[in-house]
Amino acid sequence: MNLNKLFLNHCKKNNLEINPNQLNLIEELDNFYNLNFNKSFFKTIFSTRDNKIGFYLQGDVGVGKTMILNFFYENFKFSKQRLHFNEFMISFHDFVFKNKGINHKNIIDKFVNKLSKKYQLIYFDEFQVTNIADAMILGNLFKKIFDKNIKILFSSNVKINDLYKDGLQRDQFLPFIKIIKNKCYQKNLIIEEDYRKSQNKKNERFFYPLNEKTNFKVNKYFRKITKNLTLKEKVLTIKGRKFIIKNYFDGIARFNFKDLCAKNIGAEDYIKIAEKCDFIIIENIPNFNNVNSNQQQRFITLIDIIYEKSIPLMITSQSKLDSLSSSDYLKQSFKRTISRLYQLTSVKLNYL
Repeated sequence: MNLNKLFLNHCKKNNLEINPNQLNLIEELDNFYNLNFNKSFFKTIFSTRDNKIGFYLQGDVGVGKTMILNFFYENFKFSKQRLHFNEFMISFHDFVFKNKGINHKNIIDKFVNKLSKKYQLIYFDEFQVTNIADAMILGNLFKKIFDKNIKILFSSNVKINDLYKDGLQRDQFLPFIKIIKNKCYQKNLIIEEDYRKSQNKKNERFFYPLNEKTNFKVNKYFRKITKNLTLKEKVLTIKGRKFIIKNYFDGIARFNFKDLCAKNIGAEDYIKIAEKCDFIIIENIPNFNNVNSNQQQRFITLIDIIYEKSIPLMITSQSKLDSLSSSDYLKQSFKRTISRLYQLTSVKLNYL
């Protein structure tokens, strides 16, 4: 696979700017591919090297990490899976629930054996760890994954050493960090510009502040996109729990922020909501601080899932997008959310 040539053609075809740092990264990915998947002389020459079978790409928000790893993934011809990390962990917990009689060590073996029969490569975009229950098991889980020779791609805003930084019982998470460092090439993509912001300077569906004028604009827009559509409540069932989307028009859903982020719901709920929506309106986004950090964490998770599913958004907010404040603990993660909101509130809608 001549990834460099393919990438240059891809950039030319899609009228993309060619950045030298991205080209260097493409060469690194080409080497990673040859070392792990090329059965020719590369495999023989490097078989005694460092035995790294993962690729961890770290960089700031909007520098093109996802674009490049998506490009690699699309050109990868072996069995593969691209997953949001929340989806992956939900699938693991579901597997554990369905196999209650098996002890903890054997359940991980069984889960990973199932993965190894399906995939040679798994790709986690925007990898982060925020859940203590996940943090406690990741060391054992990923050790088994690498033992089964499953190759892993990670993109993340966070360096490996800073994963789950300041998290509860982080000492129990450190074995995972050691495994990732031992098994993955860690590369850093440095580009000064946030492409999401530069390419979408008019975030036309982000309205602020919260007042009557903003409300009028949103209502006008909402009437336009729901014209001739039928209002019908959507009832979602998530592991026996019911979540009702009251303002639902054939795939267009309108929510208050509190209904999504001030209640005890999370990634699994957001995934189910995203599966039923083509366009989402979220109203009354507050400024965030250390008091409402739990709501902010849910909002970050929600936007990650909406972004993963490529669902356009309309937002009303207390403050301008770049001026939304953050809790101290979530400042770094929230940069990614802000960047993604630029894109999600700018992408063109097919029905207008």
